[in-house]
Amino acid sequence: MSEIASSTDAELFPIREVCRLTGINPVTLRAWERRYALVVPTRTESGHRLYSMADVERVRSILAWIERGVAVSKIGALLQSSSDKAAPVLADGEFAAWQGRVLDALKVFSEAELARLYGQLFSLYGALEIYREVLLPVWNQLLIAREQFGMRSQWLLLDTFLRGRVLQRLQLARRDGAPDVLLCAPQGQCHELEWLLAGLALQESGVSVQLHSAEQPLEELALVGAHSAAPVLLLLAQKPFATDWLNKPLAKLSLSLDCTLALAGAGSELAAERLAELGIAHLGNDWFALAPRLKRLLAEQLDT
Repeated sequence: MSEIASSTDAELFPIREVCRLTGINPVTLRAWERRYALVVPTRTESGHRLYSMADVERVRSILAWIERGVAVSKIGALLQSSSDKAAPVLADGEFAAWQGRVLDALKVFSEAELARLYGQLFSLYGALEIYREVLLPVWNQLLIAREQFGMRSQWLLLDTFLRGRVLQRLQLARRDGAPDVLLCAPQGQCHELEWLLAGLALQESGVSVQLHSAEQPLEELALVGAHSAAPVLLLLAQKPFATDWLNKPLAKLSLSLDCTLALAGAGSELAAERLAELGIAHLGNDWFALAPRLKRLLAEQLDT
């Protein structure tokens, strides 16, 4: 499961190879196709399933959502909502090669090589492109496979390295004056790196961000919001919210804040209908696309 294939999208794989690359059980993969049409392979004349590299990455994405506690029946909508926001991972063989180099450095636990590759990437591509197409796919793949021997240690090395680099980049780009948005993540709702990357995506797009916490207690959010000068309090939630919290506590929180409450991430995507009923802004499940939506929200506030 730790391997990233270096094939092109044109190459097709039998089901046994997909299972080897992703760690999924073939029975489960067939069930996803039959019940939910999550991964629909092509068929040979004799009826055998063949999968593209895009299908392999789709399986990995599904496994990542499951790891966050999202029900399989809900994942199709999440995949559909993000399908037009970013190019498919590994669509470019050049990015696949970079992913392979990063994995090779992690396999021998070489932070020096990881730092060298990181520097090379930043000399060639933009920050968000690097994270979206190279680093985050590797991070996600190792996260899914972390129960396998050695994978957790590889993931921890990469996670620690990237958190340090993203935080450093955010600190260097920090602006004076009141921030546009106060960014929090409710306790247990996402990994710190995801929270930091949301901040980076906003900062790189010209939005001034104040990072508060990746483990924010929900019951203290009103207190935090009351002492912030930011016009928007943005919560990043990558896991489904408990139904009871989406009712009275969330509505009460929204009414108690002087600033605008907005949610982003898979948790907000899954609760989009309820958020609309409560009049709470929902910014989608892709933090790389957060900035345009947040800018529109800030513009609407100025108009008001």
